[in-house]
Amino acid sequence: MFANKYLEKQNKETLINSIPNTELGMIVVIPCFREPDILQTLDSLNHCKLPVQNVEVIILINHSEIASEEIKSFNRNTIFEIENWISENQKAGIQIYAVGPIELKKKWAGAGVARKSGMDEAIRRLNLLEKPNGIIVSLDADTLVDENYLVEIENHFKLNPKNVGATISFQHQISGLNAKQLVGIQLYEKYLEYYKNALEFTGYPFSMFTVGSAFAVTAGAYVKRGGMNRRQAGEDFYFLQNLVQLGKVGEITSTKVYPSARLSDRVPFGTGPILQKWMNAEEDLTQTYNFNAFNDLKQFFKVKGNFYKIELEKFELLISNLPQSVQRFLVHDLFWNELNDLNRNCATLKSFENRFFQKFNAFKILKFLNFTHEHFYEKVELAEQIEELERSDYLKHS
Repeated sequence: MFANKYLEKQNKETLINSIPNTELGMIVVIPCFREPDILQTLDSLNHCKLPVQNVEVIILINHSEIASEEIKSFNRNTIFEIENWISENQKAGIQIYAVGPIELKKKWAGAGVARKSGMDEAIRRLNLLEKPNGIIVSLDADTLVDENYLVEIENHFKLNPKNVGATISFQHQISGLNAKQLVGIQLYEKYLEYYKNALEFTGYPFSMFTVGSAFAVTAGAYVKRGGMNRRQAGEDFYFLQNLVQLGKVGEITSTKVYPSARLSDRVPFGTGPILQKWMNAEEDLTQTYNFNAFNDLKQFFKVKGNFYKIELEKFELLISNLPQSVQRFLVHDLFWNELNDLNRNCATLKSFENRFFQKFNAFKILKFLNFTHEHFYEKVELAEQIEELERSDYLKHS
């Protein structure tokens, strides 16, 4: 079976004992920690049109082994409410499982290991059916979905069988937000779009939204990439940026998910913490990365092929003709060492160019942007930078 070795390595106990339906082809995984609105998410899923293949939903209720008794009690009540909901809302074609509450080791407790536990169980079930093309969908417990959500995900992978995964369009819920919070989430969404489009402008080939409640991956690709990571926050970003190294991650725009825009201090970064900082005047969402930094990066990426099989002396000469921000960062980051390693493992220019962005990946781009805004540029008005991007040649090629 396609995932036997992976599952043996994880060495995890079975969470769901029932045998999966032979028609199962999609599993939606929802981590659930102290979630008051999970039944709304389930109602939303239950109103979806059903795809041809059967669907399962795995809700993984979890907390840290050192969680307070209040949290543990809340989670026990949550599973009771979900099980009642399931008994009253069962229908053919979609099977919902509530798992837990499970206690996570305090070292790893958080969104990453919870999402991983649910996704690994989805892999186990698809492995029993020998379905590496089965689809695992990541969703959050405070998120609503369009009626065509399940159907459009299935359709995407049918039409794009070589895709290893896909992101899904999203729009944060705004009902009930006060004026400042509404402005905050609108600015944050504009920033996310600006950042994605500016990355695309540089020539970086893997520009995408990385939202935990808005992506899907094939079971086979999930296993090949070693599964979800255990990061306590940003697990979606790291997973998707690693996934693109395996194959094409498509974009599903024919349906949407609607994450919550609630305030949160559970994790160090993400929508909730950013909005919390905005509300506390600790974060200015009207400011963003200077477009000039992306333009500098574009100049570098244009000549990436010139670094193939290059000697140190020529490397130093070549980077001297690049923008100062790029020069300084490449030296500061010791990029020559990574370049040297890349050249040792690439027999052709084509393979070098294909693998270049494994070294200068999304993590390094973010590192570059933070470096340049410490030494060369200041953050500037988001609205102005969006206009700068629109005035560039980006639109001509998008």
